[in-house]
Amino acid sequence: MFFTYLRRELRRRRKAALVVASGLALGIALVIVVNSVSNGMGKAQDKVLQSLYGLGTDMTVTKASEPSTSSSQRPRFQFDARNSDEDSTQSSDRVMVQGFTTLASSTVAEVGDQKGVSNAVGGLSLTVFKVSGQFTRGQFQQDQQGGGMSSGGPGGGSGQPQGEVRGGGADFDINQYTVYGTDVTRTGLGPLTSSKITSGRTFKTTETDAKVVVADSAYAKEKKYKVGSTVTVKGVKYELIGIATADSGDSAANLYIPLKQAQTLADQKNKVTTIYVKATDSQQIDVVKSAIQKNVSGTTVTTSADLAKTVSGSLSTASSLATSVGKWLSIAVLVAAFLVAGLLTSSAVSRRVREFGTLKALGWKSGRVTRQVVGEAVVNGLVGGALGIAVGLAGAYAVTAISPTLQAQLGSAGGQTGGAGGGPGGGGFMGGPGRQTAKSLEVALTAPVSVTTIAVAVALAVAGGLIAGAFGGWRASRLRPADALRRVE
Repeated sequence: MFFTYLRRELRRRRKAALVVASGLALGIALVIVVNSVSNGMGKAQDKVLQSLYGLGTDMTVTKASEPSTSSSQRPRFQFDARNSDEDSTQSSDRVMVQGFTTLASSTVAEVGDQKGVSNAVGGLSLTVFKVSGQFTRGQFQQDQQGGGMSSGGPGGGSGQPQGEVRGGGADFDINQYTVYGTDVTRTGLGPLTSSKITSGRTFKTTETDAKVVVADSAYAKEKKYKVGSTVTVKGVKYELIGIATADSGDSAANLYIPLKQAQTLADQKNKVTTIYVKATDSQQIDVVKSAIQKNVSGTTVTTSADLAKTVSGSLSTASSLATSVGKWLSIAVLVAAFLVAGLLTSSAVSRRVREFGTLKALGWKSGRVTRQVVGEAVVNGLVGGALGIAVGLAGAYAVTAISPTLQAQLGSAGGQTGGAGGGPGGGGFMGGPGRQTAKSLEVALTAPVSVTTIAVAVALAVAGGLIAGAFGGWRASRLRPADALRRVE
């Protein structure tokens, strides 16, 4: 009887049911679109952070910044002035630690022993400045006027040729590139994981001190390197075993070599610039951060949440709109939709006074009448939910199809994130600690709809029907058979 009456009333009142369902559909569709855009912004931000952090990394540990006036931090190059051959080219390499602050390698184990840390691995970020060129000797040209000889002074004596040195000088080129020393025994964590080996191979765990190198694809193309080529860094020859392509954005470094080799090049034995940390539970990252800061003195811990604050540009703006304005707009529309659905249902009950009064006169209890009204409202809510999901999916697809490419600007300060072309932990270009550098990364915005979002939409549809049914049921429960008699003409 319940379902028969329900089906008949819904057919008879199709227009009113469609109005209630449409109001709920609008609110549910907006929730789906906003939630999907927020998910898309989250994925875009994760893509940006991966280009800085490396896959699988939850936080990085670096040495706290310390002011220093040491002149050794400035690149200094020395050349042999006695070498006067016209065609002789001189060159000098200076290997410098990015950020100019290092941690003892033993700190890696100390961080790894902290509660909540699943894995920790150290790395050394370096910048190499190579200056090469040649000196050209100037030519002495004798002055032909005035006899060409000086008198040698009041006392006479042998004169000196009069004239000047013309021409000559120096022509030198400065080439800067970055080198990252990676722990080849644990390659599953750190900047190299954000790149994919597209030619050759990666490091073997036995190559802890081997003269082998992996090059970034863009840098290899610029220098015309191929697998098997020889790469020279500060006079040391390395065999190129692989070429890596960054998954997104710029690579962490131009060249990757074993950690021990990097330490030798920079004269930084048993030193690292950055420790990459993986937590056992992603929900406890803040707890792990606090533990490291408390138990490992002199360190700065940066999480992905901290790093996200350095992301600016249209990506940040869109994310802010999606998470704040969109959220409150969705809530406002949902509240309005629920209220309108409730009021329309209550109004419909008022127009059915004779019907419900007659049913009560025939023996229907108030509870049965209320259940009938709530049942109709829930069905309306489910219909509205189906319409809302369909409209929401269409809206999410439209956002993915027509949304513009967003731009994220990645800023860095020494000791925090990678500089121009540098890896995490790097400093600026010849600027010392704290020198700001930046790079831009374009990210395509998508609006993925998850199963959770659909489940939330269904829950909202049911909730909307129940709220509307509560309004109508309350109104129906207050009707008396005498009210129906008053309406009889």
